[in-house]
Amino acid sequence: MCKERKRIGIMGGTFDPIHIGHLILGETAYEQFHLDQVLFMPAGNPPHKRNRSNRATDEQRTEMVKIAIASNPHFALSLEEMNQDGFTYTYRTLERLKRQNPDTDYFFIMGADSLYEFEKWREPGRILAACTVLVATRDHTSDQRLDLAIENLKEKYNSNIQKMYSLNIDISSKLIRSWIEQGRTLAYYVPDPVISYIQKNKIYRG
Repeated sequence: MCKERKRIGIMGGTFDPIHIGHLILGETAYEQFHLDQVLFMPAGNPPHKRNRSNRATDEQRTEMVKIAIASNPHFALSLEEMNQDGFTYTYRTLERLKRQNPDTDYFFIMGADSLYEFEKWREPGRILAACTVLVATRDHTSDQRLDLAIENLKEKYNSNIQKMYSLNIDISSKLIRSWIEQGRTLAYYVPDPVISYIQKNKIYRG
């Protein structure tokens, strides 16, 4: 009898800080694509975000993710990229995971904005060979533009890219940080335990 393959989603990012947009995307991917688990994977040293002054430390970002996902049994924290030396690249992470877990199919979750920039990533073909990419739609991008971008990448790399149908919360960690500096409330945009952690540790206060 053939062993059933595991289906694991990966939510990567700096999570600086994590917010409800991240959590909704993870839950949508879990439901829509019948995943067994979604790994929230904080990036240790992403090459595209080198200037990170007035940000949370690696330990704080990790702790905020841990706090945010604690109540969800099918969410898990992965330190796969946090403990790597040098810059962390998605293709290396995915290839390493596939070698370690040959019975697992990986689903990499990203927003439409990231897909439009995808060919600027290091080794996009190797990323697409190692996983199925799940793309979330956004209000400020048209379905036609997103569909065209997906079809072009699928054709060029012979890859599997699927569209996620998620309620769009057009929010970013950058926006959250600016609200903290302005003293605005984060209620309902960031989980309450994470808000408490940010306040207690005086993160993002400039």
